[in-house]
Amino acid sequence: MIPARIDTEVVARRIGPYADTQHSVAERGKVYEELLGFVPPRIEARLAVTGALDPKLVNLQEQMRAHAMYPQCFDVKTAQLMLFGMLLMDGSDAAVLHGIAARRAGASWEEMQAVVSLCFLFRGLSAANKGAETLAHIAKREDAAAKAP
Repeated sequence: MIPARIDTEVVARRIGPYADTQHSVAERGKVYEELLGFVPPRIEARLAVTGALDPKLVNLQEQMRAHAMYPQCFDVKTAQLMLFGMLLMDGSDAAVLHGIAARRAGASWEEMQAVVSLCFLFRGLSAANKGAETLAHIAKREDAAAKAP
């Protein structure tokens, strides 16, 4: 469900090295690691490619993301549940990332299913199927992490 990682060495060689002088790639990735436990491959790609070609844009993107994703009126769990539902409604494969984030922020399986059920009401059976599949993949990921040394 999560895309393959990119080869950051190839990006640096062929496109250019990460060029942001204010924030390192590790600093940029920290917020994703805190939220998800890892930096998603597409985020890694955006940081590497756009960070090489237009680091100012990466800075603007990250400022906007942080501002919109962490509104003062919602806790992280609520915001991540909402994002999970919005992305599931849209059929986006990024829904799994926000599902992982919601679980890490304390969402129960019951809350996750409630979001899937709401999505089903307005998007139909395919959303219910995709939502259940997504929850199963998140559960498998959590199970593997629990077994890891």
